[in-house]
Amino acid sequence: MAQELDLTHLSGWMKDHVPSFAGNLTAEKFAGGQSNPTFKLTSGDRHYVLRRKPMGTLLASAHAVDREFKVLSALEPTRVPVPRAIALCDDDAVIGSMFYIMEHLEGRIFWDPALPEVSDHHRAAIYDQMNQVMADMHMLNLEEVGLSDYGKPGNYFERQIGRWTKQYRAAETDSIAEMEKLIEWLPNNMPEDDGRVALVHGDYRLDNMIFHPTEPRIIGILDWELSTLGHPLADLAYQLMAWQFPRESGINGLAGLNRSELSIPDDDSYIDLYCERTGQPGIKDWHFYMAFCFFRLASITQGIRKRAQIGTASSPEAAAKAAMVEPLSAMGAAYTD
Repeated sequence: MAQELDLTHLSGWMKDHVPSFAGNLTAEKFAGGQSNPTFKLTSGDRHYVLRRKPMGTLLASAHAVDREFKVLSALEPTRVPVPRAIALCDDDAVIGSMFYIMEHLEGRIFWDPALPEVSDHHRAAIYDQMNQVMADMHMLNLEEVGLSDYGKPGNYFERQIGRWTKQYRAAETDSIAEMEKLIEWLPNNMPEDDGRVALVHGDYRLDNMIFHPTEPRIIGILDWELSTLGHPLADLAYQLMAWQFPRESGINGLAGLNRSELSIPDDDSYIDLYCERTGQPGIKDWHFYMAFCFFRLASITQGIRKRAQIGTASSPEAAAKAAMVEPLSAMGAAYTD
């Protein structure tokens, strides 16, 4: 789908902004990805990745590729593995919307959390690595990495519930009883703010990670569009939320599998390991964090549904993803009982 990019204008811009760019540019759109269309660029023997805002009318504050570029740049010298950010273009005239160029990493992306393609030993190591990298991210010194201004002050969950309620209303197409229940229940059942603030990824899941070609080691965390400063338990709950899905749900989960036989930790073991690594004694009000994450993802998928209806969704799987709004909201509402 390279025709979606004006390669002539893009080549001219890259010649001025991307060191070692050699011209003769070709582009190939990556499959999947509902938020920001992503392309593999090839120039001679060099490869790059381009992430752009979608074309058309967008929801306010969505598709913030400039924020992605900022956080990638800040994280490059840290223990959190990310592709190297190369150049940002905020001039819509070049290819029609804001975009940035980053390093292309050669590695593996796993789409199924059951990890059928690896050994039991590597499967256990991959889960341990995901836990360790998340803990490292949440323990970053925000002042030292230059991200102390990356989010707004105040109660993270209060802001997020307000934001995603507003986004949901802006994209609403049908009335969903379970979403209405979550919208009412969440603000009235927020845990007291404990003051913890960390860099949160916002979409921390297996298929947003690139692993080493042969080792069970993360070499790059991708898709930072939803990242901000907030409460670290939002990331932990979000990752575990995805494991609750049944295998046939359209979003690969772990429900119904014998995790012990697969060398995959159960929820409690994974949570305990994270708490040990981040120095906290345990987690209260876990049901709230899970309900919040299901609500937030349902709101995001409602945005995909709306974009599919008006024709601006970035992949042909958009309609299938949009069908998940009702199941997600139902699973979230179950945590409010």
